[in-house]
Amino acid sequence: MKIVVLVKQVPDTEWERKLEPATGLLDRLTGENVADEINERALEVALRYKDSHKGTEVVVLSMGPASTTKALRKALSMGADSAVHILDDALAGADVGWTAEVLAAALKDSSFDLVIAGNESTDGRGGVVPAMVAEHLGLPFLGSLNSAEISEQSVSGERRGEVGTLTAHASLPAVVSVTERSAEARFANFKGIMMAKRKPLATVSLRDLGVDPAALAGTGRSVVMTASQRPARTAGKKIIDEGNAGIELAEFLVAGRLI
Repeated sequence: MKIVVLVKQVPDTEWERKLEPATGLLDRLTGENVADEINERALEVALRYKDSHKGTEVVVLSMGPASTTKALRKALSMGADSAVHILDDALAGADVGWTAEVLAAALKDSSFDLVIAGNESTDGRGGVVPAMVAEHLGLPFLGSLNSAEISEQSVSGERRGEVGTLTAHASLPAVVSVTERSAEARFANFKGIMMAKRKPLATVSLRDLGVDPAALAGTGRSVVMTASQRPARTAGKKIIDEGNAGIELAEFLVAGRLI
C-alpha cells in the first residue's frame, strides 16, 4: 500500500493574517509559517494504517516556496517515509486551479493507492483542491470525512450531513479528504526528528513533472484586481449609567440590528 498525503505550509493562525495591498495575495513573510494542522490530521490517518500494516509506504507531497521544506521535514519526523516538494518560481501566487493541476501532475506517475488531504486549508479555506485533484486523475473522491477506514481494496468513512451522518465508500485508488473531527495528529519524538534528517526529500520543478509553465499559464488564473486594507477599529461608545443606561444600550443594539 502506498499512501500520498497532501500537506501545505500556511501562516500561523496566532499571527494576524493580512493581504499585500500591491498584489492582493496573502502576506506569507511577516509572521511565522507552519504546517497546516488539518493536513497533519490527514497524515495521522495514513500513519495509523501504517502502524498496523507493515510494508505501507507514506509519502508527503507539497507545493510551495523554499520554506515549505520545514513543513515536509516535520511530516517526516512524524513518521512519513519520504517527501516530494514541488518548487518553481512560476507557481508564485498559484490559485486552486493551478495548484490542483500541478499536484495531479505530480501524482500521475507515482503508482499510489490512496491520496489523503485535509478538507480545507486554514489560509484559503476554499475546500476544493482535493476534489479537483481527483477530477484531474479520474478517480473517485470521498470528501470531508470525519473518520476513514482503509483496507487493501477500498476506503470508507463517515461524513456529517445537514440531516444526519452518511457512510461513503470507494474502491482504490481514490482520493479522500478529512475534517478536523478526524484523528488528532501525533507529536514527533526525538528519534523521529533525528531520522527525518536522513529521509528522502525530493525537490522537483514544473519541467521535471512534464508541465510547461507557458502552457500552464494559458489555462487561466485568478487575478486580484484590487485590494485594500481593513480600516482601523474605531473607539466604542461608552455609556455611563445615569438611570437610562438600559434604554441607551437597547437603542444601540437596535441601531446595529443586533436585536
